[in-house]
Amino acid sequence: MSKAFHTIGLIGKPHHPGTHKTLKRLHHWLTMQAYDVYVEERVAAEIGPQTKSVDLLQIGEYCDLAIVVGGDGNMLGAARVLARFDIGVIGVNRGNLGFLTDLPPDTFEEALGKVLQGEYETEHRFLLESEVHRHGEMKSSNTAVNEAVLHPGKIAHMIEFEVYIDDKFMYSQRADGMIVSTPTGSTAYSLSAGGAILTPNLEALILVPMFPHTLSCRPIVVDACSIIKLVVSPENGDALEVSCDGHVTLPVLPGDEIIVRRSKERLRLIHPKGYNYFHVLRNKLGWGSKLF
Repeated sequence: MSKAFHTIGLIGKPHHPGTHKTLKRLHHWLTMQAYDVYVEERVAAEIGPQTKSVDLLQIGEYCDLAIVVGGDGNMLGAARVLARFDIGVIGVNRGNLGFLTDLPPDTFEEALGKVLQGEYETEHRFLLESEVHRHGEMKSSNTAVNEAVLHPGKIAHMIEFEVYIDDKFMYSQRADGMIVSTPTGSTAYSLSAGGAILTPNLEALILVPMFPHTLSCRPIVVDACSIIKLVVSPENGDALEVSCDGHVTLPVLPGDEIIVRRSKERLRLIHPKGYNYFHVLRNKLGWGSKLF
């Protein structure tokens, strides 16, 4: 059987004993099968001096498959960069929940071997673009796989802002912040804040207020083509932030406008054959199994 992938990039969390162990096994196993293997520079030295060390952008340029070893946080960090390239991404779970990482760290060979021979399923997840505008000028921007969150920074307190959907005023809000989440992020921060789970095939966004100061305020699901605008009240006295996947923060001042829209980029996730999203939910969230 011919190979479905030929050039493979390895990505992982630096200085993590479990990740380091799995990366070494992966590198040896793939090299022995004559795959061309590149290793992200942050972990290349931990594997050995003979590795082909490259940065994350080069993995996107050179490889047709990236294997991310770690938890969902590592997958998110890689995905924000790799989504702009035509590259498949699959994860080996070395984290906690691992909604985005399918392969077991100690017995990955059988499942990964089938994937590499073409027995896999492909799923596309869209990303978000977040922009901060000040006096009509864009000051900063970044992408997110899970969510963009407007919040007051390091110390939680109430902030005031207006919410517009496609330039139509929805409501003014007094809350600790606002989460704008993709279906991918609906099982992350959004879920913890009381948001619904959106299946990954939905072209939708969910807006979840954080501790709103009114009992009538509830999460709302809107079309993914919608443009979300959050207008921060000039009466807010403190500098705020927009966090993208909890990793990248964009500074926000009172009076700024935050624009959140669906990105043109899509992450191409690779799953082993037979992947079932509802099985993942049952396993990760402890849902009940079939009665008979």
